[in-house]
Amino acid sequence: MRASALVGALLSVSSALQAPVLKAPRAAPLQSTIDRAANREKTDAVGRYCADDKSPERRSTSTVKVGQVRIGSSDPIVLQTMGTTDTNDVQASVEQILRCKEAGADMVRLTVQGIGEAKNSLKIREQLDAQGVHIPLVADMHFNRKAAMIACEAYDKIRVNPGNFADGRKTFEEIDYDVRGRRPLFPRHRRVPVERWTPSGREPRITRSLSTQDPQQFEDERAYIEKTFTPLVERCKELGRAIRIGTNHGSLSARIMSFYGDSAQGMVESALEFANICRKLDFHNFVFSMKASNPVVMVQAYRLLAATQYELGWDYPLHLGVTEAGEGEDGRMKSAIGIGALLADGLGDTIRVSLTEDPEFELEPCRTLAQLGDEAVSDANRQKAQNVIEFDDSETRPITSFTRREVTLAPSIYTDEFQALHRDGSVLTAVSATDLEDEQGLYAKLGMKTAVGMPFKDVASSDSIVLSEVPSDKTQLRTLSRLQTAGVGVVVPASVLAKTPLEGAIALVDGGEATPECARAAALRLTGAETDAELKAASQRSDVAFAIVDIDVENLSRTHAARRVFHHLKANNCAYPAILRLGYDAQTARAPNNGPLRKDLFILRMGMDGGSLSVDGLVDGFFVDAPFDVEFLRTASFGLLQGSRMRNVKTEFVSCPSCGRTLFDLQEVTAQISDRTGHLPGVTIAIMGCIVNGPGEMADADFGYVGGAPGMVDLYVGKTVVRSGIPNEDACDALVELIKENDRWVEPSEVEEEELVEA
Repeated sequence: MRASALVGALLSVSSALQAPVLKAPRAAPLQSTIDRAANREKTDAVGRYCADDKSPERRSTSTVKVGQVRIGSSDPIVLQTMGTTDTNDVQASVEQILRCKEAGADMVRLTVQGIGEAKNSLKIREQLDAQGVHIPLVADMHFNRKAAMIACEAYDKIRVNPGNFADGRKTFEEIDYDVRGRRPLFPRHRRVPVERWTPSGREPRITRSLSTQDPQQFEDERAYIEKTFTPLVERCKELGRAIRIGTNHGSLSARIMSFYGDSAQGMVESALEFANICRKLDFHNFVFSMKASNPVVMVQAYRLLAATQYELGWDYPLHLGVTEAGEGEDGRMKSAIGIGALLADGLGDTIRVSLTEDPEFELEPCRTLAQLGDEAVSDANRQKAQNVIEFDDSETRPITSFTRREVTLAPSIYTDEFQALHRDGSVLTAVSATDLEDEQGLYAKLGMKTAVGMPFKDVASSDSIVLSEVPSDKTQLRTLSRLQTAGVGVVVPASVLAKTPLEGAIALVDGGEATPECARAAALRLTGAETDAELKAASQRSDVAFAIVDIDVENLSRTHAARRVFHHLKANNCAYPAILRLGYDAQTARAPNNGPLRKDLFILRMGMDGGSLSVDGLVDGFFVDAPFDVEFLRTASFGLLQGSRMRNVKTEFVSCPSCGRTLFDLQEVTAQISDRTGHLPGVTIAIMGCIVNGPGEMADADFGYVGGAPGMVDLYVGKTVVRSGIPNEDACDALVELIKENDRWVEPSEVEEEELVEA
């Protein structure tokens, strides 16, 4: 096709797709990044980050138009996903888009890595239009600005990653910006070698000295970014397109990394540079995203962005997502922790749950989280939040840092080697008399190993169990005794122990209730209804081994009442741990709107309820009590701890959800690697389909498995490639060998043998 003909076709399509841009009111010009950051450093304060952190309501935003879909607080939360087909395969892409729409997607994103994909996107749009299917399409752009300009013609929204839009291929480089003689603005973040990716055989477009003393260079490079980004903004404005300024934690640019470190602040400042360019051009049809594979970092970044928008008088919508969340239960849990924690405070206008699964399967968890978000800001829950006694936790709950209380763990009744709780986060499990009848079965459900029939704790065993009654059967009592000997705490209501004593039990007491003489210690139940004076007195009790924060959810908002309890524990220098009870019955455990009672959907509710508190470092563990089996509740609880970056009990996998750039079967490879390496707690492995989601998005992974070329894999240690061009069929074995070479490997049989010796 001749160039003129192609341009004509592009303009023809664009006129059919054109939509008006809804402009937000102009606010004051953006303050200098350096000056504003320095001012914040002086006060060390972050303002409000949501409409009301004591009474949940959705954050008020402007409206962004994406085709016929509206994103903003005046409309329902928008659901989206991303295709996994090769964009050049027009028919396969169209079919997948149709499946996603059928599953409930309001919009679908496709990868556009080059000009060829951009041109074929026009054909995808033409086929959809011919079938009468009107669903907004979003172009996922990395590196190729020329392709982005063409993509404007076919797509309703362009996603731009500030970390690599102006930069090319990254290489490690450290830059020292000594800003006006001051110390680094954010010294709590360590300075690290940072990535800079430059096209092979070319000089980098942005050049710099590694020891510059001139902050003007930082600003000069901002001018280059403006020069490269402006044409795209102007074209989107002309055609009525939208833009997502989507920062990713793992792909910050070299200049941002060097100035702010690997931090939430760097993510926000990176996005603000691009937003300021849009505003300078009077373009306001854009949304923000602050994604990370670590839910804690992700929540901090979104909160800081929201706080900064309040500070600047901005109101742009937020696209929520935990990137590279993984698959199955783990992927859903991580997404629920991050997305749910923000929805609980009324943040978020569109969401995507990134799973290493076919894209249409992302929509049900996406929709469920949106419904949970609606529940959180409903009039009923707002009233429950208003029932909570007034408190101010601005000093005890910093929204951009993760700091747990310093607590003292009470030892077990038999030895000091085992404890009723775990220092990194504990799991309590409800056990019935019926469960006690099956001794060996119960040990397995609690995640324990056995040697000669005797139980001992494994890496993911329940730390304590909770009974509603003391059994009289000798077999059941023997099981309890053996669990206690293995270091498992046994918690029983004080009223029950008063009638039926159990040696070595921990008494569950309410308020000012005394600890029975037969009990070793007390577990103090706090409901959130206590007065400030009662919470202060409770914080000072010396007979308490730990608290169980069991919020009266009939009358109080769990999130807000629990925040108040944890605030008082921290403010009063309480020395004992506090476990959050997440209690549900057969009705409240269901999906929203009286939905099904299913484990995969309950994971989302549980993750949101627990994550809204764990991301702030408030909780010391979880006691999940719901109408599901013991083993599921235990494993889900450990998933909540691991997803909250508290306690690792298995290998952590950071796997991308796949897209058209992926160079191998991600689902199959992820399953293979998980099967071979899933027994290595404390090890994080990133599985990335291509170099775009490779070196950058691996975040803090120990090892990386990255598609480098068709049929070939590159292996990384940290963010350094150590082996390249490995054939796909040999790559999994090579990864295992690499882990062994770095002394992080343990044979599965050796793990069990070590546990037997400890027993």
